[in-house]
Amino acid sequence: MEETKHIQIKDFNYDLPEERIAKFPLAERDHSKLLIYRHGQVSEDIFTALPDYLPQGALMIFNNTKVIQARLHFRKETGALIEVFCLEPFQPHDYSLMFQQTRHCSWLCMVGNLKKWKEGTLTRMVEWNGQTVCLKATRGENRGTSHLITFEWDNDSATWADILEAAGELPIPPYLNRKTQESDKTTYQTVYSKIKGSVAAPTAGLHFTEKVLADIDAHGIDREEVTLHVGAGTFKPVKSEEIAGHEMHTEYICVHRSTIEKLLDHNGRCIAVGTTSVRTLESLYYIGVTLSLHPDAGEEDLHVQQWAPYEYAAQTRPAGSPDDGRPEALTTTEALRNILDYLDRHNLPALHTSTQIIIAPGYEYHIVAMMVTNFHQPQSTLLLLVSAFVHGDWRVIYDYALAHGFRFLSYGDSSLLIP
Repeated sequence: MEETKHIQIKDFNYDLPEERIAKFPLAERDHSKLLIYRHGQVSEDIFTALPDYLPQGALMIFNNTKVIQARLHFRKETGALIEVFCLEPFQPHDYSLMFQQTRHCSWLCMVGNLKKWKEGTLTRMVEWNGQTVCLKATRGENRGTSHLITFEWDNDSATWADILEAAGELPIPPYLNRKTQESDKTTYQTVYSKIKGSVAAPTAGLHFTEKVLADIDAHGIDREEVTLHVGAGTFKPVKSEEIAGHEMHTEYICVHRSTIEKLLDHNGRCIAVGTTSVRTLESLYYIGVTLSLHPDAGEEDLHVQQWAPYEYAAQTRPAGSPDDGRPEALTTTEALRNILDYLDRHNLPALHTSTQIIIAPGYEYHIVAMMVTNFHQPQSTLLLLVSAFVHGDWRVIYDYALAHGFRFLSYGDSSLLIP
């Protein structure tokens, strides 16, 4: 673990020219370029060919989260413009209950132009369903870099989901350096997005179309979905010299019983679409570990701490390895069965918890065997995740992409990684 904590983030830097950042998506999302990294060899194709590279009978898992219009703008009587960026539900804390809420709710938010909003309530009028609704925002206590904001509105029929839809703005990534456009409401969502809650898209999924999904089905590949609500922390740069100084953000996950069962049918291995799916799936193993040690753990106890994987690896030896005095680590199937047993004991159809997992070189993957992912920012935790997956070979991949005209970041091209 100590070796991983002492990783220098400067070793994961590369030169990304501004012109290589895709500011807009392609007209046809599945016509993006696809880099294939297979056992150290790099080639390229078009994204529509992806199913041809996947093993028949494999399991592919997608993140079905939906991006919410999380940016709200208020103008003070002085003329100052205040931006309130909804990050995480506070009251009610549950995402599904939050979006059904009427009259009032509270969120942890980032506030832009904070110095101009020292006190008082902000008000704006919102046009919804042919009616004018008065929306108010009241600033509460500081919570780290976030602020507790209470929202109130004077219409019993309008849910919080309705208010965001009418008044909010889609939060496209800051590195696009442009304003949100109407087209982003469609292009910055995956075609299979369902569960509202993210403030950033799981961008590897943006390349999929109904045609590509149908082709995956025709190739005999199983498809399942998980939910991880992506937070603004996904854009948080690593500012410390060593990654030990970087605190990962908490993300909320939901995995249905049927998905756990399908994973077990595939010996606990799958193809993950996007780093958000990766973090969800790999967290399952450590949730199973917690349940092996604490069978009566509650939902909050199942939260995966940032360094838990490395602590567990230091305390155990790999399953099936020679006895070195440490206890043998849980197998992936044992961990998944522990989760099924937990769901059975509590009569739950799905696992709801959260993860703070950081995946960096030194991490041993348990569930993800292949990965579809975009090209990530220099010195980011996502680049660390990719490096861990390809056993440090990330620079070969990125050098190829830069030399062969690939487009980078959220609206850019994609890769299929097979270590």
